[in-house]
Amino acid sequence: MAFGGLTNDSGDGDNAEINMIPLIDVMLVLLVIFIITAPMMTHAVKVNLPQASSQPNEVKPETIQLSIQADGAVFWNAEAVDAAAWKTRMATAAQQIPQPEIHLRADGNLAYRHVAQIMADAARAGLSKLGFVTDPRATR
Repeated sequence: MAFGGLTNDSGDGDNAEINMIPLIDVMLVLLVIFIITAPMMTHAVKVNLPQASSQPNEVKPETIQLSIQADGAVFWNAEAVDAAAWKTRMATAAQQIPQPEIHLRADGNLAYRHVAQIMADAARAGLSKLGFVTDPRATR
């Protein structure tokens, strides 16, 4: 009887072939796992949802017309106000939700420092929506 010994007398060399059996076993196990889990991924409960046709209620902000004449007179929505009155009105307008828009109309002959003062007062009060109203006609 010949049991394997320490010497290799048979002359067989190293086996250079890849053993495919373990690779096929792993592939088949993964295939079975994917076959079992794939239907669970696409499983959904079908529910007949009600249909609604509602629109969101958007509250448009108030528009405040602030006009400054050439002599420096200030009008809040066509009502003449002094510096203390427009500062308090700006402070109360800044607390409103949504915050109102201020449309600033200034006379063309007015010094810019009056406009800058109104803008600074609006910024101090916390108003952030300030726009300038201009005359679209071209001057020559």
